[in-house]
Amino acid sequence: MSKEILYVAEALSNEKGVSREVIFEAIELALASATRRKHGIDMDVRVDIDREHGTYDSYRRWTVVEEEEYETEDRHLLLEEAKEKDAKLEIGDVIEEAMESVEFGRIAAQTAKQVILQKVREAERQQVVEMYENRIGEILSGVVKRYERGHVFIDVGGGIEAIVPREFGIPRENVKRGDRLRGLLVEVNTLNRGPILTLSRRSPEFMIELFKLEVPEIAQGLLEIKGAARDPGQRAKIAVFSHDRKLDPIGACVGMRGSRVMSVANELGGERIDIVLWNENTAQFIINAMAPAEIESIVVDEEKNTIDVAVQESQLSQAIGRGGQNVRLASELTQWEINVLTKEQAEEKSEAELLEYVKEYEEKLDVDEDLATILVQEGFSSIEEIAYVEKSELLSIDAFDEDLVDELRQRARDALLTQMIANEEKLESKKPDADLLDLELMNDRLAFMLADKGIRTRDDLAELATDELMEISELNEEEAAALIMQAREHWFE
Repeated sequence: MSKEILYVAEALSNEKGVSREVIFEAIELALASATRRKHGIDMDVRVDIDREHGTYDSYRRWTVVEEEEYETEDRHLLLEEAKEKDAKLEIGDVIEEAMESVEFGRIAAQTAKQVILQKVREAERQQVVEMYENRIGEILSGVVKRYERGHVFIDVGGGIEAIVPREFGIPRENVKRGDRLRGLLVEVNTLNRGPILTLSRRSPEFMIELFKLEVPEIAQGLLEIKGAARDPGQRAKIAVFSHDRKLDPIGACVGMRGSRVMSVANELGGERIDIVLWNENTAQFIINAMAPAEIESIVVDEEKNTIDVAVQESQLSQAIGRGGQNVRLASELTQWEINVLTKEQAEEKSEAELLEYVKEYEEKLDVDEDLATILVQEGFSSIEEIAYVEKSELLSIDAFDEDLVDELRQRARDALLTQMIANEEKLESKKPDADLLDLELMNDRLAFMLADKGIRTRDDLAELATDELMEISELNEEEAAALIMQAREHWFE
């Protein structure tokens, strides 16, 4: 039998291309399984094969556990019982006793074969994982094997199967068995089920990588892709920039007679691609991204990260695009929230905002409408600006003398101080009490969330019903009930 084990290990190692050690481990597991079946109990068995001679020994094992972890006498031993055998034993230690080994017969060999095949599959899968785990973000190409419920399965070579899940595919794309398809590697599945490689044809990064393949100037470092946005299968925008003043980035990406951009578009199911010139000036980049619509004016709100774009009435539908497609893609590309307005709407909004500033200055600086209007017309858009701007800027305004400027600056600073004190009082009123924070099941985030809803004390929480707490927090029913009961404990002390 020892010679047979050595023969099996050598033959399977050569046939499956895995190490002899993997085969020996599989045979050990198979013999352990056969031993358990022979005795008819779920015991813990270890089999140790001599790698040189093929002989083997079997051992029955018990793990030393605490009473609450004790499950079965077939595998576990309580610490007190273990100490009787060996006083040095501790929780987690393993006791082994030699036992009679089963023969490496037909059943053991069959079990070993199944375990070996599983081990081989695991080893082969791990080899694929190691081969591809550092290639995430690369484009892979293969032949479509089958199409199931919107999922496309692709043979990428070497018997390796990849999947383009429905959510990563191009909507309504007509894919047939035998088609050659490309996709961006986005995930390597390390679990022992399902295809190992996950590809995406929907992500903007896939389009970027396709352009890198088609436009050699990008690999040469002459061109740079600054970003991309897609409505998969319909339309896309990509921002490019040239590091060489003599090179036209848009022309380079379009190619001779549109060959380069058409090659990418065909791979993306006929997607219409707008190539946009990137500009470090935000306003100009927005104008470029909104093409083909012609922009009349732009108002940037950096605090809110929004931009109002004004167009002529005749350009409005083109600027927005079908279903808001054009403005949505431009927003994704530029990372700014873009609001499209007609020229008339923009003027009305601007006038309304100017009136708001005038009213704010009248109230907080205690000045008349004329003076407040002058400040707005000179471009001062906040109390902070008036309080801390260089004195010379205010003095440069006609009819503003030094006394008036000093008075305005002081009133602005007083207004900011008043606002700061009010904010602190508001925050203090929403701060949870210490008795609420002291609850064992409470955390700071939840306590401040409750305080914002007016639940500042332990008694406030105790008066809530479970469903009420669930509505204003992220707790499930069990957690909410436990927290409320803890808040009520002091009522019964």
